[in-house]
Amino acid sequence: MAVERFSPEGTTQPSPYHHVAVGTGTRHVHVAGQIARLADGTPVAPGDLAGQVAQALRNTAAGLAGAGATFDDVLRLTFYVTAWTPDKIEPFMTGVAQVSEEIGLPQPAPPTSVIGVDYLFEPDVLVEVEATAILD
Repeated sequence: MAVERFSPEGTTQPSPYHHVAVGTGTRHVHVAGQIARLADGTPVAPGDLAGQVAQALRNTAAGLAGAGATFDDVLRLTFYVTAWTPDKIEPFMTGVAQVSEEIGLPQPAPPTSVIGVDYLFEPDVLVEVEATAILD
């Protein structure tokens, strides 16, 4: 396997994600920011952070699959969330939990960052997900 994930001593334990990933493959996969849209552009779950997180992760899984990768190959996930406040962690994690099994998201997840932003490129977009993976 091209990816080894772990949370070394001295990092927060337990955590819903690993703190470190080491990739040893040669084929890099970068999935651009995925949002809660269907393939035809139809918005999914307007105003619902959990629903948008779930759909954005489904779209991320589709992007990975298109490159022959899965979440097992992911080195890092980055989430951009509009108007982030700590009370949004519950609906955010609900969205992750809704699709984890469906999309094969390992638990703990790959190293993950959640970054609060003022807004994304369209007013109804609440979350965007980027993924970096590596393959042998």
